[in-house]
Amino acid sequence: MIIVNALLAVAFAAAQSTTASPTPAAPTVSSPVVVLETTMGNIRVALDEQKAPVTVKNFLTYVRAGHYDGTIFHRVIPRFMVQGGGMDAAMKEKATRPPIKNEAANKLRNDRGTVAMARTAEPNSATAQFFINVKNNASLDYGVSGPGYAVFGTVIEGMDVVDRMVAVRTTSKGAHQDVPATPVLIKRARVEAAPPEPATAPKTP
Repeated sequence: MIIVNALLAVAFAAAQSTTASPTPAAPTVSSPVVVLETTMGNIRVALDEQKAPVTVKNFLTYVRAGHYDGTIFHRVIPRFMVQGGGMDAAMKEKATRPPIKNEAANKLRNDRGTVAMARTAEPNSATAQFFINVKNNASLDYGVSGPGYAVFGTVIEGMDVVDRMVAVRTTSKGAHQDVPATPVLIKRARVEAAPPEPATAPKTP
């Protein structure tokens, strides 16, 4: 599954005139955090269960099943995004669960540092693949040029890893373009353990 080429071209062209901004604020501290351990470093993503419940549940299901372990970032485009989560190092697409509802109407914006679901031209076709925006991509937002791409999380640590990733040398492999010449692998994806609740002082008699 890929972001459709025609839509990608329009979005990429629009992105060139968009000024980059700092990474947006992360969801609340109680949000689940997923760590992507890649060959270029770790990326920590805070998930927004409140505004994207279906997408977060789907993503966590793939994480806990080990689906992302051994997959690659198979498309990296400077000044746009990095995409991965669906193919192994041999560019073979992994089997997925049924597609999910597009939650882009939650109005979370495709700003730098946000994580969104990739899909085909069919709005409700997202399965496992996701992308990380490396700059503000307003053309991917709901209602701008169509149903939009559903944002469900924010990088809270490791955007420097993403920035290095998007700068690697790329090539074409079969029908796929913008493929890193040296595979950028997700070695492991895991849900970060929640911090323990602070101890409460015993009540005085």
